[in-house]
Amino acid sequence: MKRIGMLTSGGDCQALNAAMRGVVKTLLNGPEEVEIYGFLDGYKGLIYGKFQMLTGKDFSGILTKGGTILGTSRTPFKTIQDPDEKGLNKVDAMKQNYYKLQLDCLVILGGNGTHKTANLLRQEGLNIITLPKTIDNDLWGTDMTFGFQSAVDIATDAIDYIHTTAASHGRVFIVEVMGHKVGWLTLNAGMAGGADIILIPEIPYDIDKVVDKIEERDKRGSRFTIIAVAEGAISKEDAKLSKKDYKKKMEKNPHPSVSYEVAAAIQKKTGREVRVTVPGHMQRGGSPCPYDRVFASRLGAEAGKLILDGQFGFMVGYKNREVVRVPLEDVAGKLKAISPDATIVQEARLLGISFGN
Repeated sequence: MKRIGMLTSGGDCQALNAAMRGVVKTLLNGPEEVEIYGFLDGYKGLIYGKFQMLTGKDFSGILTKGGTILGTSRTPFKTIQDPDEKGLNKVDAMKQNYYKLQLDCLVILGGNGTHKTANLLRQEGLNIITLPKTIDNDLWGTDMTFGFQSAVDIATDAIDYIHTTAASHGRVFIVEVMGHKVGWLTLNAGMAGGADIILIPEIPYDIDKVVDKIEERDKRGSRFTIIAVAEGAISKEDAKLSKKDYKKKMEKNPHPSVSYEVAAAIQKKTGREVRVTVPGHMQRGGSPCPYDRVFASRLGAEAGKLILDGQFGFMVGYKNREVVRVPLEDVAGKLKAISPDATIVQEARLLGISFGN
């Protein structure tokens, strides 16, 4: 009898259920009986012993279902070793619940912060396997994360829809795409949607260069301009500030996000009408696209095989179109950002896309 715990942590995304289903179906097709314990609402469930015993039936029919049947929450790594409000040692509590249920392995699905805590639990002696979940595609050690392609599809649709109204009215339109620290989602959706300007955190923008691109399009007879802006896009001036000074500036910023700041600057410099569209959490929602269903199922199957093989301490990743096993210590705490000189950036520039620099 194998006893397996599972939890989903951090922001939700498409294909979490598909990935868990892949793990469970693989185990159920294995040589031993299996008990599945689903911890509710992420690490909180593991800390406070809130779980449900699940069977194969619980994972039937969820391949196409978005979100997570286990629920999720954010439990920041920077406070994971701090006692809770009642003085409970959260790390000790997680270990105690793991051993109390006599688990053979804990499968954790999550992004960067989730992986830091997962690696801490590995260091504490627990058998851990992780799966790379995030619409940001910013996890080190894997070329792709599940949820990313589904989010690209949604963000691209938003840009596609904006094209017709922008063209009709001859306006500048900004579509704000999720991504605080990296711009993978904005870059891919921007290219797929035919954006003229793409602003991402890794390439600080010069608002004058953004205006130059708009005016260049005007001279060529283009009545409109589409700008895809990542949540974490930053101006070259702000990029020079210390984290402390930047935080102070943002506290006094009258604009709700960088997109509105860019819009105001463009209007002031050009007199053009600018509109901002924010798809927001729509990018996390809905059914996973077919690619993510297949991809998450493959990763889940490999995670199940790792458990059957008794191999722990790995993230199941994806490299060069092959599913791979990546040591967890190589993943935790590392961010996969876009190099300003990356091939995809160079190719975007060849297409005439401006990055505002």
